[in-house]
Amino acid sequence: MSKELKILSIDPLLALPGAEVTIDCENLDTSDPTLCAVWFQNQRAPIVALSPRRVLAIVPELKQTGLTEVSLESNGERSETVTVEVGKQLAEDLHPVANPAFDPDDGSLFVTRSGARGEQLPVTIFRIDVGGEVTEFSGDITNPTGIAFDSSGQMFVSSRMDGIIYRITPFKEAVPFARNLGVATGIAFDRSDTMYVGDRTGTIYKVNGIGEESAWAQIEPSVSAYHLAFGSDDNLYVTGPTVASFDSVWRVNPNGDVSVFYRGLGRPQGLAFDGFGNLCVVASLRGRRGVVRISPDGKDARMFAAGMNLVGLAFSVTGDLAVASTDSIYSLTLEL
Repeated sequence: MSKELKILSIDPLLALPGAEVTIDCENLDTSDPTLCAVWFQNQRAPIVALSPRRVLAIVPELKQTGLTEVSLESNGERSETVTVEVGKQLAEDLHPVANPAFDPDDGSLFVTRSGARGEQLPVTIFRIDVGGEVTEFSGDITNPTGIAFDSSGQMFVSSRMDGIIYRITPFKEAVPFARNLGVATGIAFDRSDTMYVGDRTGTIYKVNGIGEESAWAQIEPSVSAYHLAFGSDDNLYVTGPTVASFDSVWRVNPNGDVSVFYRGLGRPQGLAFDGFGNLCVVASLRGRRGVVRISPDGKDARMFAAGMNLVGLAFSVTGDLAVASTDSIYSLTLEL
């Protein structure tokens, strides 16, 4: 009598189409690999690697995303299913290079089409409402990069082209707020609404309420951008991918002193804190790509959501997750 084919676990339980997940199992008969299959609902998934105890599979494009039943098959026998959450694509044909941002007033999501350096595009910022409708918002800023809202709901956008932070008026006009910020990328606000801006050449600037800037901290240069997020401990957390494959998340205390919070990520980019104080970073961890969740003490890092070519993320007020790839925006409902 043959033993029952069984899925023991799937890691991670959150994934985007095209991402790789690990399925630990038992009693998978791999004597004829052509008779083995991984199913996401009724969609067959490409298999990357196969053994009796572990399968690496690629999440297929699905007509229906969200909670998805996954099963294994070998020699005509199917396992019981395990549920994973597959992200829904909200928009495509974009070019974000940093985090999207949720408007605290109405929950809509803003994302950039940044384009190549110096490229003039007719629309560079898009708005996605809570119903998923995508509308053109603004084309006033060349190479928009970081987006952030202060505590009053005022929207600011950086331009890596001209080193300016723009304030967006209620009439969607982009008004220069702070200048001379180098290759301005990430933006973050502390508790007192003081703005911090990352210049990818190595400087973190502090910007006061009238747009006056001063150099505040120095970190090694990045090949793409600096991404910033404040923790509940009032420290600023920074990523800036380099050419190395073992990069750090930096922590900068209120005095501007820089230390390493976590080391060991490949090309870390956008970052944000979840409601439990964990730092979530889009990066590679031990060869796997997606959203990495780091514990508040910086000692434990695990793959939280699998995804390819990711650049940024943002949590909504309800705790759901928006994830930006180099050309698309996805939504993950955190039900698992």
